Amino acid sequence: MNTRHFISLLDLSRDELHQLIARAIYLKNHRDPDYQPLKGQVLAMIFEKSSTRTRISFEAGMAHFGGSALFLSPRDTQLGRGEPIEDSARVISRMVDCIMLRTHSHETVTKFAEHSRVPVINGLTDEQHPCQLLADMQTYFELRGDIKGKTVTWIGDGNNMCHSYIHAATVLDFDLHIASPQGYQPDKAIVAAAGPRVKLFDTALAAAKNADLCVTDVWASMGQEQEQKQRERDFKNYQVNKAIMNEAHDDALFMHCLPAHRGEEVSAEVIDGPQSVVFQEAENRLHAQKALLEFLLCKH
Repeated sequence: MNTRHFISLLDLSRDELHQLIARAIYLKNHRDPDYQPLKGQVLAMIFEKSSTRTRISFEAGMAHFGGSALFLSPRDTQLGRGEPIEDSARVISRMVDCIMLRTHSHETVTKFAEHSRVPVINGLTDEQHPCQLLADMQTYFELRGDIKGKTVTWIGDGNNMCHSYIHAATVLDFDLHIASPQGYQPDKAIVAAAGPRVKLFDTALAAAKNADLCVTDVWASMGQEQEQKQRERDFKNYQVNKAIMNEAHDDALFMHCLPAHRGEEVSAEVIDGPQSVVFQEAENRLHAQKALLEFLLCKH
């Protein structure tokens, strides 16, 4: 049986993604401390980028399932001292049952997976953030049902989150409206591969019209702090505020993967308002990741 990896949402079929979402919702609502399918199994977590939600959700998820997790920063491994990725993958995968990487280059994760004996999970790269999309989609399904045929609006940087939303639109068949400033639009190849489901807009207001879900992210991600002032100028017309939400449907939800900067990419009125589900979304990282670990590590 071939080892399954989770590098991208596109690694899952539509049925598999639906099953994962349903399983995450079930696990959230039926916590059974005696259910420990990963007893004796170990998850290695390799972090080149810092994290709150990714680390806690994976570590807690393994503990709930009877397994354990190892936190490894660049200071803790030979990867940080220049050991080839291929060698690290071959060694680490002989000692653990699963590997999660949160790193800069997407190629690091794909190369790691090529040489790993065990499942490799993309905990975030500069190109994609599929684990966050599992939680986002779980949240939408919990509150509004199937997202098929709905309209999702992405406002802000065409970054890793935006790319994973494009992939989600492809797998789950919803329309995605994207409004990004010139120079910050998503990767053209990723957009093209999604076909007519994805539309680019010149203004945030136009993109938000009749949306069922509005999503944004920080203007400057980790590693872009030196660009903060320039990005504040470039993104000044791309804040999700009450005017934007008024263009969406009355029951539209607002999501943000957090951490958020109130007064920049989103107004306090929106993120702390009744349409915001950011904390349910954050909690669902735990449940979605548990469903993912179970999917990858338990024999079906």
